Amino acid sequence: MKLLLITLVLLGLAFAGIAIKIWGKKDGKFAGTCASQNPYLNKDGEACGMCGKLPSEAINCDTKN
Repeated sequence: MKLLLITLVLLGLAFAGIAIKIWGKKDGKFAGTCASQNPYLNKDGEACGMCGKLPSEAINCDTKN
């Protein structure tokens, strides 16, 4: 029972932290969510799966091509 309570408290803190981050950001958007902008995730220079932009043209991932 004690482990369940600790788990629920930690999950609650995690959700509260994410909610505060979304609330504090302009328009509730996370920065840098486009995978094409991350050189560790996109070593081959492929287009983003969400917006379709190449790494050289991906400034933000808000709109589709």
